[in-house]
Amino acid sequence: MAIGNIYAIAAIAVIGGGLFGFDISSMSAIISTRSYLCYFNQGPITYDEETGLQDCRGPTANVQGGITASMAGGSWLGALVSGWLSDIFGRKTSIMIGAVIWCIGSIIVCASQNIPMLIVGRIINGFSVGICSAQVPVYISELAPPTKRGRLVGLQQWAITWGIMIMFYISYGTSHIQGTASFRIPWGLQMIPAVLLFFGMTLLPESPRWLARKDRWEDCLAVLALVHGKGDPNAPFVVREYDEIKRMCEFERQNSDVTYLELLKPNMINRTHVGVFTQIWSQLTGMNVMMYYITYVFAMAGLEGNNLLVSSSIQYVINVCMTVPALIWVDRWGRRPTLLLGALGMLAFLFANGGLMASYGHAAPPGGLDDIEAQSWIVRGPPSKAVIACTYLFVAVYAVSWGPVSWAYPPELFPLRVRGKANALCTSSNWAFNFALGWFVPPAFVNIQWKVYILFGVFCTTMCLHVFFMFPETAGKTLEDVEGIFTDPHGIPYIGIPAWKTKNERGRAAIIEETGYDADEEKRGGVAVHTEAPRRSADA
Repeated sequence: MAIGNIYAIAAIAVIGGGLFGFDISSMSAIISTRSYLCYFNQGPITYDEETGLQDCRGPTANVQGGITASMAGGSWLGALVSGWLSDIFGRKTSIMIGAVIWCIGSIIVCASQNIPMLIVGRIINGFSVGICSAQVPVYISELAPPTKRGRLVGLQQWAITWGIMIMFYISYGTSHIQGTASFRIPWGLQMIPAVLLFFGMTLLPESPRWLARKDRWEDCLAVLALVHGKGDPNAPFVVREYDEIKRMCEFERQNSDVTYLELLKPNMINRTHVGVFTQIWSQLTGMNVMMYYITYVFAMAGLEGNNLLVSSSIQYVINVCMTVPALIWVDRWGRRPTLLLGALGMLAFLFANGGLMASYGHAAPPGGLDDIEAQSWIVRGPPSKAVIACTYLFVAVYAVSWGPVSWAYPPELFPLRVRGKANALCTSSNWAFNFALGWFVPPAFVNIQWKVYILFGVFCTTMCLHVFFMFPETAGKTLEDVEGIFTDPHGIPYIGIPAWKTKNERGRAAIIEETGYDADEEKRGGVAVHTEAPRRSADA
């Protein structure tokens, strides 16, 4: 018997997000450890006169950037492929395929004998993360009611933050082990959440909208009744959802063959650009700079040894805790205000960090601090504490805004027939920029130093303006209602209400969920009240 509680469904599905989180912090906690630096060393080896231990520079800045970015490169490809997987096999099955691929990649990473083998394993891991990160939001959004959709899809970001924090502390604990076990153990433990995800997904229902797309109407109604009607197919909201899905499928039937090119047609290009840029901007906030390379930033601020790792881990705790308010209230706040205020907060702290480093810091000796090129700047005293504080505050703002909303928003924008491929394209944009930034940041710290913060501050300023003028509000609307923002009743694209005038319709959605009655639809001449379950006719 499948699980019908929507929160339980989301809790299991978002373990796929935890895979991404595990990868982020397993790398960020390990790249500064002696075992990692010496095993994958590409520079001269020296010896500490006091301890007699090796001092190694590890991979060069460019190579380390490539190692870090390889996972995102695989994720870009996995996200694109996930669109076809999801449309053919279903949302649920594609997530399970991703879990199996993750286990294969983790085995290769754990057994890595050299840098090329490590990169190959991370690419395979990334392929899995690309599939899961693209299709988990689609799966949850197609099951969730409108008033809870943002909260439930946002759980993906919370799972990412939990994965980051848990793996960081595992890696921190194993960093005290001598030898390669210090990084092989955490890389091997990464398989555990994938195993849980695979077996957990076997207990969950398939997306009702995907089932409808495949003309499996009885299964579609059964899932809706299970999730929204406590098993009652005559529940008002179940009947309404079924009717809306059926009308949308019938309208779209002539467009059954969908390719990625359709996303560039006039009736799709506007929402495609909004969805793609939501994911691009989430990377250009600079958050993953903080996640992947936080040990570099804090080392430049004067922290070292255990203080460096413990202080770095605090941001992961902040990330977990500050995502909770967004999960609770994002459907009440709406998407637009959350994104706008988040961009304003992040740009303030990025410019503050850049100004502090420029005013009170100076360049590190040639070769960087501790012989790590990317640690190219030094700031000490009270300004260094301010840099650390601004970094923590930046993470807090991201966690309560762009973190969860960037996953919840894109799947809401698209109609059923293209949703799988559309969200795959949007998520692939996330991973393309994740890849570029993962590779870009270490050399950027070497070449432009503190100006890295100014660059990301400018990006945050630009995204704030972009959101204000181009991103419509989708909170409180059914997935079928969102279609009306971009097209007229006949499906013809048009310029409707400007983005800054669109409203959160959470109150209306709550009434519909409770009663199945929509006063606005009645005014338009639609069917406002449904009193009996739809007939399961052969031609449905």
